[in-house]
Amino acid sequence: MTDIDNRIRGALDEDDRAFLASLDHDRGMVAQMSDVLAGPLGGWSKLIFASAVVLGIALVFCGWRFFTAETSEEILWWGLVTLGALMMQGFIKEWFYSRMNLLATLRELKRIQLQLALLEEARRP
Repeated sequence: MTDIDNRIRGALDEDDRAFLASLDHDRGMVAQMSDVLAGPLGGWSKLIFASAVVLGIALVFCGWRFFTAETSEEILWWGLVTLGALMMQGFIKEWFYSRMNLLATLRELKRIQLQLALLEEARRP
């Protein structure tokens, strides 16, 4: 521990310690996903999540059609459609996980901001 950590801990009262202790626990993926769905862009996130589910079903269907196609033209068509759906699914997941990462980073910044504010308050005469 550094000196600043000890000073921050000394400045906290019991309510603040309980609040910070609740933030210290690692949050699971389901909790982080629910944060994304309920956050400031919750409506868009729900739309993107629903699109990902529909796209996943379409991806399975297109993959099935690719493997059951009889002509080379059908194989090419369903292969390209499957590849396109797979790429769209990847982009959707990238956006969703980036949003989860952003909210986790903001959560940590708020925790640090609270600790610094409490430290500053404790240092005032």
